[in-house]
Amino acid sequence: MTLITAPELLARIDDPRLRICDVRWWLIEPARGRRDYEAAHIPGARWVDLDRILTAPEGPGRHPLPHPAEFAAEAAALGITDGTDVVVYDDAGGTIAARLWWMLDDLGHRSVRVLDGGIAAWTAAGGPVTDVEPTPAPASGDRLHLNGTWTRVTDREDVAARLGTVALIDARARERYRGDLEPVDAVPGHIPTARSLPTGGNLDAGGRFLAPAELQARFAGLGPDVISYCGSGVTACHNALALRIAGLPAPTLYEGSYSDWARNAMPIATGDEPGDPPPGTPGS
Repeated sequence: MTLITAPELLARIDDPRLRICDVRWWLIEPARGRRDYEAAHIPGARWVDLDRILTAPEGPGRHPLPHPAEFAAEAAALGITDGTDVVVYDDAGGTIAARLWWMLDDLGHRSVRVLDGGIAAWTAAGGPVTDVEPTPAPASGDRLHLNGTWTRVTDREDVAARLGTVALIDARARERYRGDLEPVDAVPGHIPTARSLPTGGNLDAGGRFLAPAELQARFAGLGPDVISYCGSGVTACHNALALRIAGLPAPTLYEGSYSDWARNAMPIATGDEPGDPPPGTPGS
């Protein structure tokens, strides 16, 4: 399961098995997502707070993953069960919604898809919006059963040990990768050997995902062993989603991502090129 189009969602909007999740969020203005949701959202959509539900209070980087059991409890409170079809959306090309997609998918939920084009595609297709928040989902005999551990996750020590021997992809904007600017993290630049693959390159001019063949070409040459990272482990999930759409092997997520790397005095590269692995690493 990967994407759903706005017309497909519109045709199913009254399906009781559907659970729609609004995951809008902005890096510089996190509270904006909630305000936008309160002003207008897809009918039946439940608000999902990236900083509270999809992030642990403590851990590596700015958005560490919560414990799977704690996340499962929050997901169940949203009305998600084994039998529901989950649709997640945002207003940023799926770059934030992909985090919830990845989390549910990694823990074994069978049906979760990202709304291709987000809320803009929904309104363009004639979909209605509302400012009415849905009531809590009624209790049912169906329950949510998710796996008890994250499966496709790695940490700073593993990344450092494998520089030069693993394909490392950076989902951040090109100027952050180069080190031209850094709005939030300790040191500008990127992890040495990382290839710059900003999330915007996964989308067409209308903000929808490219066709599988185009995504295959974009990710050509990576091989089967890939680690995806971004600033804090959120938009890195967008590249994971794009790889799934392309039919390519699933990457491992560097949970703490660059925020974890930069705050721990690790080697940094700048400029357009990936850079060489530091001396002493297996790939150097």
